[in-house]
Amino acid sequence: MQTSLFDLENRYASLSEAGDPLERLNAVIDWEIFRPILARIDSKERKTAAGRKPTCRVLMFKLLILQRLHNLSDERLQYQVSDRLSFMRFLGLELSGNVPDARTVWAFREALKEHHLVEPFFEGLNQALADLGVELKSGQIIDATFVPVPIQRNGRENNAIIKADAVPIEWGKTPAKLAQKDTDARWTKKGGQNHYGYKNHINIDRDTKLIAAAVCTSACVHDSQVFDAVLRDIETGGKTVWADSAYRSDGQEQSLKDSQHESRIHERAYRNALLTKEQELSNTEKSRVRARVEHVFGHMENSMGGIFLRSIGAARAEVGVGLMNLTYNLARIEMLIRLNVFDFDKIAAPGMRVAG
Repeated sequence: MQTSLFDLENRYASLSEAGDPLERLNAVIDWEIFRPILARIDSKERKTAAGRKPTCRVLMFKLLILQRLHNLSDERLQYQVSDRLSFMRFLGLELSGNVPDARTVWAFREALKEHHLVEPFFEGLNQALADLGVELKSGQIIDATFVPVPIQRNGRENNAIIKADAVPIEWGKTPAKLAQKDTDARWTKKGGQNHYGYKNHINIDRDTKLIAAAVCTSACVHDSQVFDAVLRDIETGGKTVWADSAYRSDGQEQSLKDSQHESRIHERAYRNALLTKEQELSNTEKSRVRARVEHVFGHMENSMGGIFLRSIGAARAEVGVGLMNLTYNLARIEMLIRLNVFDFDKIAAPGMRVAG
C-alpha cells in the first residue's frame, strides 16, 4: 500500500504534537554555523570531476550529532535513519532519499579526526553565542568522568608493554591486528572499581551548565593533572572555581591565588588530619554549586544513551568525546531557549536575522 503525501504529513504532525525533540533542536540551531568549518574537509582541490560527489557535509555532521544523541553504532545509525520518520525529518531526507551507509559515516568521522575539527566546532558555537550576548563567565565548575571503551584482552605481558608506551613486536608485524588494538586506553581503579578507557575532563559555566572547555585523556590520568588545561582565565570564565577534593593541593591553591581566581575547591581530609566541623559545612555549601557538573554527566548517561565509546585509539576517542560534549551543549542550548533563559529564539549563522 503506497503512502500518500497527506498520510506522511499527518504522521509528521503527530510527531510534532507529541513534542519531537529533534524538531525542537532543528528550530533553534542554524546548522549553517558549522558549514565553513566543515568546508575544510574539502579544502584540497579535486583533480577531476569524475567520481561520486561527497554527501552534503552539514547532513553528515547532523548524522554524527544524531548518533551522539542516542549513542548508536554506525550500523545502527544507518538502520534507524532508514526506519524512523523523526530521524529523516531532522536530517531533511525524503522517504525515497538515499541514507548514508555505515562506512560513509565512519569515513566522515575519520575526516573530522584528520582535520582536527572538533575544537573549531566549539569555537564556532561559542562565537555564535557571544554574538547574541551569551558570555560563559559566571564561574567555573571542573570535574571528570570515565569514558569506557571495548576492553582489550591482551594478556599480562602485552599489557605491560603497552603500559610502557610500546607495542608488542608481533603486533607491529601485522598491521591489520595492530589496527584492532587500542594502545592508548588504560586501566585504573577508583572507589574499588576497575575502569578501562579514557576520561572526559570538563569545565562548565555555572549558570548555564554549558561545557566551556574540555580535554580527553586516558583513564589513568589523575584529574588534578588536567586542571590547568581546562581552567579558563578570569576574563573569559569568571573568577570563582569549584571542584572536588581530588583537585586540591597547596600548590594548586597558590596557583589559583596567583592567577586571581577564587577557589571553592573542597577541603581534603587526611589520615591524621580529619576535617573540622567548619570545613565539613564549607564543603556542603560548595557542593550545592559543584553538583551542577554531575547533572551534565547524568544527562549524557541517561538521556544520550551512555558515555561509552566504540572507537579504538586516543585520536578517535578525542573526536568521540568532543562530539559528545558538543551534542550535549546543543541539547542544553535548546532547553535554555525553550525555558526562556535566553532572550533569543535561535542561534543563526552570520548574516541571518535572529528574532528576540
